[in-house]
Amino acid sequence: MICSLAQSASHRLSGIGANLRPYHKKGKLVGCAITVKTRPSDNLMVHKAIDLAQSGDVIVVDAGGEVTHAIIGEIMMRMAQKKGIAGFVIHGAIRDSAVIREETFPIYARGVTHHGPYKDGPGEINVPITMDGTIVNPGDIIVGDEDGVVVVPYQRANDMIKLAQEQQRQEKQILQSIKDGTLDRKWVDKILEAKGCEFPDG
Repeated sequence: MICSLAQSASHRLSGIGANLRPYHKKGKLVGCAITVKTRPSDNLMVHKAIDLAQSGDVIVVDAGGEVTHAIIGEIMMRMAQKKGIAGFVIHGAIRDSAVIREETFPIYARGVTHHGPYKDGPGEINVPITMDGTIVNPGDIIVGDEDGVVVVPYQRANDMIKLAQEQQRQEKQILQSIKDGTLDRKWVDKILEAKGCEFPDG
């Protein structure tokens, strides 16, 4: 629900693609991004990002979407938990998925593999990255729920909160009108008629 509201409020411009899925048991993700750009299949800079991250940060990794080697697993998850890091978003693969699925520590990734990563570099930390066409800048607010992940530009955070609250209010009204049988569906025919659709009488 959180991501759906944010997506609607941002005119569907901020969501990371559907290929990025939650692998943890449950739990929401909210925090500021520490971004990592790394060579596919390599996690050296992700280790350094864990060292640099502060409590509440989200480590967001552009590993090129490659899923042949895992970028993180249980050990790195435990290190991040110990530091109070809010979660991981990995445009790549993870491993130790059975353990992660039993945890409430948020981890989103593109896939799962048993192959471990390289630790050679190169890579960069706190630079703009892209994930399935969505730009993520250092400090952007990352929001995740059961449906996926959205990115809220830091400078738009207050506006997005207000828009999401208004979207939530409107959706509550719609749900209530469905429940009490007063939902007005005339808008569907209006749009179709404007597009030239014709409906038979009766």
